[in-house]
Amino acid sequence: MIKIPRGTQDILPEDSIKWRYIENKLDQLMELYNYQEIRTPIFESTELFARGVGDSTDVVQKEMYTFKDKGDRSITLRPEGTAGVVRSYIEHKMQGNPNQPVKLYYNGPMFRYERKQKGRYRQFNQFGVEAIGSENPSIDAEVLAMVMHIYESFGLKHLKLAINSIGDSDSRKEYNEALVKHFEPVIGDFCQDCQSRLHSNPMRILDCKVDRDKEAVKNAPRITDFLNEDSKAYYEQVKKHLDDLGIPYVEDPNLVRGLDYYTHTAFELMMDNPNYDGAITTLCGGGRYNGLLELLGGPSQTGIGFALSIERLLLALEEEDIELDVENEFDLFVVTMGEAADRYAVKLLNQLRKNGVKADKDYMNRKIKGQMKQADRLNAKYTIVIGDQELENNQIDIKNMETGESESIQLDQIVDYFHK
Repeated sequence: MIKIPRGTQDILPEDSIKWRYIENKLDQLMELYNYQEIRTPIFESTELFARGVGDSTDVVQKEMYTFKDKGDRSITLRPEGTAGVVRSYIEHKMQGNPNQPVKLYYNGPMFRYERKQKGRYRQFNQFGVEAIGSENPSIDAEVLAMVMHIYESFGLKHLKLAINSIGDSDSRKEYNEALVKHFEPVIGDFCQDCQSRLHSNPMRILDCKVDRDKEAVKNAPRITDFLNEDSKAYYEQVKKHLDDLGIPYVEDPNLVRGLDYYTHTAFELMMDNPNYDGAITTLCGGGRYNGLLELLGGPSQTGIGFALSIERLLLALEEEDIELDVENEFDLFVVTMGEAADRYAVKLLNQLRKNGVKADKDYMNRKIKGQMKQADRLNAKYTIVIGDQELENNQIDIKNMETGESESIQLDQIVDYFHK
């Protein structure tokens, strides 16, 4: 028997209805903030991610699904959404759009070759937002407010927003030099990844999962001590906006994110549920990228965004015992007795469905009792029973399955009955 590839999942009907609910709600929220959907290819040129995400990141070094196509081109299944959106922005010259900044959102599968664990898959669904074309602290605050709005709209309460400033390129250069000097004497005690990152991307040592509890990490220099005046001023303005909005946050000087294109504002939203063994689970993250467009051959434009995993959102809802208000009701189930009634039901269902009525019938030749059980399983609001007598008299009883009450109507008037 051929089984599903490791690190992937089948989303069965009882779960896909939750996915549709979440996706529809996210679409509605994006309308409130004036963000428009963009759809980019599932695979792109490998160079896009090598340049955009960063050669020294785990994503590029270890996790990408890369292959040669028949034209001997190196192609990669997208491991994240920002690089593809920015590539599209550049390619379609969206900087010429009179409506600035360009506010975009995406939703679709991403691929990373990671170790399978709870809430993490090798094919996962990522929803993300990108606001490109404005370097203004208020747009940073808007994106952070949107993050909180999304999770709160699903009923989640135990949320912790962590923020930091990574500064501009000059601040980062000085900070990286300080980190190299700090870690060089003890780097031999760190994992192989940290050792290889010491000179290429020392900030990544701060969020290493293997060595994060080492004393040298805890005592490492803080980026906030190396911010120049412009970076400090920008960060202070972002915090003032958050204070004005009444959005609580904590400052985490070790929050550097995992991708190379971040500058200035960086953030993560975590679930901090005291009823869940005090565990804190990262739900989403993002930040500002002020050099990414130029790095990919585009104009001197800046952007900010975030991405969240639908799988992790569902996991958070499960951990907090939150039931989604999904509509799982069926309008009408048609019970038939005899061949003539069954033939009539086929035409009736076609007519009902064309008029927007969710309806179905038995296809397994069940007895009346079995058909009624099927109506219950489908959570049908109403049922009708059609037999020879009902066909002859053009009269049926329509039963309200919730109240148990029945009403007699003409069979050929059933569409009008549902319209009313």
